[in-house]
Amino acid sequence: MTATAAKTERITILGTPQFKAFLTGEAKREGISVSELIRRRCQHRQQERDEDLLLSLAAEVRTATKKAQSALDKGLLDAEQALAELRRGAP
Repeated sequence: MTATAAKTERITILGTPQFKAFLTGEAKREGISVSELIRRRCQHRQQERDEDLLLSLAAEVRTATKKAQSALDKGLLDAEQALAELRRGAP
């Protein structure tokens, strides 16, 4: 093994024959080993969570932006009405 090669350790997991068949089928469908399938699925889980969180935050920002825009529009309308009344000389 070279100095730059990643060290690996054997991990043994217990599962039902159906679970093993599922893992084997998924790995075969993706053209990778069962070990690679498990590595990819576990490593990408956090990335998926982060993406879900970002999507949720983006939705909240869109909602808050719409509310802020509505409040600004109302404030501008109120200011324009007040200026119009002042121009007409209304108290």
